[in-house]
Amino acid sequence: MAATPARQRAAASGAAGPPPRRPPSRLETGAGYLFLSPWMLGFLGLTLGPMLASLYLSFTDYNLFTPPEWVGLANYTDLFGDEQWLRSVRVTLTYVLVSVPLKLLVALAVALLLAAPRRGQGLYRSAFYAPSLLGASVTVALVWRALFSDDAVVDRLLASVGVHTGGWVGDPDYALALLILLAVWQFGAPMVIFLAGLKQVPAELYEAAEMDGAGRTRRFLAITLPMISPVLFFNLLLETVNAFQVFTSSFVVSQGTGGPAGATLFYTLYLYQQGFTQMRMGYASAMAWMLILGAGLVVVLLFRLSRAWVHYAGDDDR
Repeated sequence: MAATPARQRAAASGAAGPPPRRPPSRLETGAGYLFLSPWMLGFLGLTLGPMLASLYLSFTDYNLFTPPEWVGLANYTDLFGDEQWLRSVRVTLTYVLVSVPLKLLVALAVALLLAAPRRGQGLYRSAFYAPSLLGASVTVALVWRALFSDDAVVDRLLASVGVHTGGWVGDPDYALALLILLAVWQFGAPMVIFLAGLKQVPAELYEAAEMDGAGRTRRFLAITLPMISPVLFFNLLLETVNAFQVFTSSFVVSQGTGGPAGATLFYTLYLYQQGFTQMRMGYASAMAWMLILGAGLVVVLLFRLSRAWVHYAGDDDR
């Protein structure tokens, strides 16, 4: 049967492929920028503008009451001779290096327990996630301080088993551990992300490994960890950046002093003290930019190291 003209045109158009997409008109482009304008104004006025202003102030001597006086790199060079600044760097690095791995370890362990279907699974997940909903709030820090103060609940419980600490808040040996414990307690957010990653691991891999005689530990190391390595890296990156910015818990628990013997003098707390207590805004701005530089270098290092252990689907080079 001879093809009709309509069929011939349809076949010709199908063979040629879809028609080329026309470029957006000026009206459409203008509408797009109009919808983006709230975000752009917020970014320029609330993020980029203050960042550029702080960069300028970091090269000045400024106390909020007199015009900034240009001092060049003096604020940056003074940092390395400031014992309190060096202490804040050590405290913050210790906090990051201890709290982040512990938090991810607990989050992954709980996620593995909750990944298997069981009765009341939703209730368990909600209960473990609840502390993260509270965030690093003042209320949580006040409760934590009340629990671990001298002759408080935790101190009495430990004393009942023969461990006398005299309260963690006022002890330089326990004050930092208290804030690390608070950070680990709020493991709900990475736990939920781990749960999502575990759900994406094909069950066929576990079945094949079990048929080959692989035990639970072997299956975890050979299948689970490589398959969720992108999720693990994402959590590691996110929690590391957040740990560098910790402020509220230290400020509330230590009442803004940095704790006994400066045990909880985090970088951001010392920055706050210099900027809003000592009114050294130029010095505080230099500290802020050093924090950005240091955290940025850590992020770059994590990305470089991730090439050796993060495995992505479809990556033949891994």
